Amino acid sequence: MSEVRPVDRGSTWLQAVAITLGFTALLWLVQLANAADHGGLDQYGVHPRSEEGLLGIAFAPLLHAGWAHLEGNTVPVMVLGFLVLLGGIARGLLATLVVWVVAGAGVWLTAPANSIHLGASVLVFGWLVYLVVRGFVTGRIGEIVLGLVLLVLYGTVLLGVLPGQPGVSWQGHLFGAIGGGLAAFWVSGRRTRPRL
Repeated sequence: MSEVRPVDRGSTWLQAVAITLGFTALLWLVQLANAADHGGLDQYGVHPRSEEGLLGIAFAPLLHAGWAHLEGNTVPVMVLGFLVLLGGIARGLLATLVVWVVAGAGVWLTAPANSIHLGASVLVFGWLVYLVVRGFVTGRIGEIVLGLVLLVLYGTVLLGVLPGQPGVSWQGHLFGAIGGGLAAFWVSGRRTRPRL
């Protein structure tokens, strides 16, 4: 016996809003705790090629180097995170996991030794590339149009994958973007099948 259920867009929209706001609130709470500890949580960022730095793959996107850093990431996190989840909660969360792991591992492998890398911008770059590429992978007109609009609005941000700006982890941006591209092909390239 097979079962096909229609997608409840209203429910997805509400879940996407709740998850995005919850994640953004978590970033602000973590920064509040980090500020109270005078940046003590920064040690949980990615330390390239060190054993303790491996923890940073899990925690670095939650940490920021001060309030200005977090403020700069907040609006893109809310906008792009919501749009990623709006395409399907499970698909959006899986895409986020791919970006998170690829970005962290890439930074751990390639960034200069004796440095610490942190910030949600790895997710921002990954989500942006994911949303731009996703439509071309799925062939859905709405997703293609959304990707093109985002490319026009945020396209110059992608220059952050290039080295040269002091204090900015271009490796994190680059591998976040690579993770977004991989997620678009791996996650969105899968066809959803009805349950049997």
